[in-house]
Amino acid sequence: MKLHRSFECIFTNTTTKYFVFYIKRIIFTVFLSLSPCLGAEFADQIYINGDIVTMNDAQPQAEALAVRAGNILAIGSKSEVMKTRGAATQLVDLKHKTLLPGFVDAHGHVSLTGLQAVSANLLAPPDGEVKSIADLQQILRVYAAGEIAKSHKVVIGFGYDDAQLKEQRAPSRQELDAVSTQLPVLAMHQSGHIGVLNSKALAMAGINADSPDPVGGHIQRESDGKTPNGVLEETAWFAAGMKLVQPRPEDYAAMLIAGQKLYAKFGFTTGQDGRSDENSNRTWMALAQSGKMLLDVVSYPDITQSFTADIMTSTWYQRYYQGHFRIGGVKLSLDGSPQGKTAYMTHPYHHPPSGKSADYRGYPALSDEEVVSYVDIAYANNWQLLVHTNGDAASDQMINAVRQSWKKYAKEDRRTVMIHAQTVREDQLDAMLELAIVPSFFGMHTYYWGDWHRDETLGPVRAERISPAMSALRRGMLFTQHHDAPVAFPDPFAILDAVVNRRTRSHDILGADQRLPVAIALKSLTLWAAWQHFEEESKGSLEAGKFADMVVLSANPLKIKPQELRNISVLQTIKQGKTIYLKEEANVRLN
Repeated sequence: MKLHRSFECIFTNTTTKYFVFYIKRIIFTVFLSLSPCLGAEFADQIYINGDIVTMNDAQPQAEALAVRAGNILAIGSKSEVMKTRGAATQLVDLKHKTLLPGFVDAHGHVSLTGLQAVSANLLAPPDGEVKSIADLQQILRVYAAGEIAKSHKVVIGFGYDDAQLKEQRAPSRQELDAVSTQLPVLAMHQSGHIGVLNSKALAMAGINADSPDPVGGHIQRESDGKTPNGVLEETAWFAAGMKLVQPRPEDYAAMLIAGQKLYAKFGFTTGQDGRSDENSNRTWMALAQSGKMLLDVVSYPDITQSFTADIMTSTWYQRYYQGHFRIGGVKLSLDGSPQGKTAYMTHPYHHPPSGKSADYRGYPALSDEEVVSYVDIAYANNWQLLVHTNGDAASDQMINAVRQSWKKYAKEDRRTVMIHAQTVREDQLDAMLELAIVPSFFGMHTYYWGDWHRDETLGPVRAERISPAMSALRRGMLFTQHHDAPVAFPDPFAILDAVVNRRTRSHDILGADQRLPVAIALKSLTLWAAWQHFEEESKGSLEAGKFADMVVLSANPLKIKPQELRNISVLQTIKQGKTIYLKEEANVRLN
């Protein structure tokens, strides 16, 4: 597919960089062909006897792949690759399984995924067992009696979704009081943008009838219009949650390692910590310096926070990893979530939340002037900028601010990203193309909340176009897909299923004309995601000279029926030649 001129311009501006890279690639290839004569060291491993899917258009499939010192030494025909075999080389028999590049996280929150790993699972099926508020209460009671709650003196549950609860509403503080009145109890909405606190937790957070709504947030009230009912939205929830969930440094480090392990289990070799805070970044740095990282993690601190100015002038802000960690740029959040009815829309919600008027459109996190100011800071410093926008009114805020900075500063290769881009209109995609804004879609919404959006939040017309990736593809735009973990598990096959099939939980097809081909969906999780992070020279495809970041799958996504994509499992995840996850029954053999 021919790239639109805006993206051609990006590649033209980096001609020198790519020229140097490909000269290095040619030198590497020549060295490989001469290596037997020169007495060079041979491959550590050679992978054979499976489907090797490269994501490299120049060589889409290969028969064998050789790894040396964490890099891909050779890839191609078995006869050519076997020339790199030495006495100590391991032959890895894939036994007809599939080898792909490791998945690259276009947007997620690895640190919060660690928190999810130590919280009670309040998710609805198929990821959990909560179908009602009674189910939620029982799971929290079991957690409250466990060691984590006793040790940390707090009950934390993650993932309730009022769209899937029998009651079709959030639990109240009184219903969480029924779990415990002695310990603070917190139940986080699956979106991460809303939380419910019991009476004890509200008191500890200093929230009462006299507490005003914070800017960009809302404290829901009981029928008297004053008493908090326990449900906190956006900035009200973020502030309360930060007060009540502050793990000890050693516990936080363990959480971040747990988050990485979950990513590795799903085949990710690169993770993102979007909208990271000071505590998480300092912990990441400590893990990197002590050699305890499993994945590459690229962090995007919140540009609105005071600590960010210091971290963006540190040695951690660069294009290369130190101990598998780096700062990649900054994050700006402009609204909430559509499933929680806090995303900022240009048209009213199909059914407004209880107590809201018919013209309710959600609300912005920042004023137009504040958005312009923060975008200007990022462009003035040439920082890569990731901007969270779910509602199209928030997308308008971003586009208008970027347009002002686009006119003001040099046309550098910034790869500014619109995170989620769920309700972007066709005219907004045209503007994004013009301004080189990269959409990173949250396509999993079609499955997890497709029915909810059709019937409750957006209505049938707008819901058909949620996460319109095919509209972007028709314009020749590069885009990515993401899971936004812990909002959803970091499951690439759930993403593939959602964006290729666009089936809802009720098996309705939501926006058939927005369904993606499997090959394109895979690129959005590998090569294009690496490109989004300025890492396409070293990751995202299986090519000689790139990192040996790879994943072994139970089936080839390009060969099975689209309806079976979600059934694929990860057998092995390999980061720079080192296994970081191995499924117990993995049928891969070393000779």
